[in-house]
Amino acid sequence: MNAPFQSPNGAAQAGDPRLPLKLLIAAPRGFCAGVDRAIEIVERALEKYGRPVYVRHEIVHNRYVVDSLKAKGAIFVEELSEVPDDAPVVFSAHGVPKSVPAEADRRKLLYVDATCPLVSKVHRQAERQIEKGQHILFIGHAGHPEVIGTMGQVPEGRITLVETVDDVAELPFTTEDDLSYLTQTTLSVDDTREITDALEARFPQIVAPKAEDICYATSNRQAAVKIIAPSCDLVLVIGAPNSSNSVRLVEVAERLGTNARLIQRADEIQPAWLEGVGTVGLTAGASAPEKLVREVVDRLSEWRLVEEEPVTAAEETMVFKLPRQLTE
Repeated sequence: MNAPFQSPNGAAQAGDPRLPLKLLIAAPRGFCAGVDRAIEIVERALEKYGRPVYVRHEIVHNRYVVDSLKAKGAIFVEELSEVPDDAPVVFSAHGVPKSVPAEADRRKLLYVDATCPLVSKVHRQAERQIEKGQHILFIGHAGHPEVIGTMGQVPEGRITLVETVDDVAELPFTTEDDLSYLTQTTLSVDDTREITDALEARFPQIVAPKAEDICYATSNRQAAVKIIAPSCDLVLVIGAPNSSNSVRLVEVAERLGTNARLIQRADEIQPAWLEGVGTVGLTAGASAPEKLVREVVDRLSEWRLVEEEPVTAAEETMVFKLPRQLTE
């Protein structure tokens, strides 16, 4: 693991190309194995079935990725009712409620499930907990597709959403109730620990998942930001506003006292952001391609003499298999 770097004195002006800008580039960053797999599923489906292939919801939360797939022949829709009976459809990486594949089966639609295997693991845990008669307390953000998908794995009334520590105090359960908990895979590691600690303090009998639900990619990207943020005057996070893991990276930096901004593309960066800045940290959420990272580096290089320095928190080698129907 690389040691943090000391920031220069910060006296640089944004537009002076003679003044260096230290750029600490976090690793890991960008695409995770689940996102790689989801994008490849859409591309393989286009090759196998031809244009168009429908995709229910954004395959991943990144406009650049979605637009690239649109150009190749993917059509993005919100609901299966928008998909013609004779067209193939892909379910997004965030997962879907059980009602969605059930509807596809009723209509005899050809569908491919691109749900991240780590999200699918949470779905299976939810099913097992329900089979054991437990009521699930699910830690996540209301309205997020992954939360909707996971809560849709179990019968209504058997799962309760918990978003904050304050929510724990309001839960209508007692120490006599058979409870368990699960979490969304893209949450803040620190915030989630506070919530699980509160749950376990109030309900000592609660059953925890066998392994942490927050995925390796989310944890690794947050760990990398924790390394670079204390040495930075500004942290730039490439990601979409509706990308949970990207927004969490901004929060991690801010919690450490460093100014951080979420951007989708390099053209959103304002020269004024660099006034008084000597060191910038750069990372990307799990749905952002490396091309956008290099785009940001090029943009910063237009204004300052950029000195790149990679800072590595972990090595990632995870690869997920594609659905059999696309490999046969």
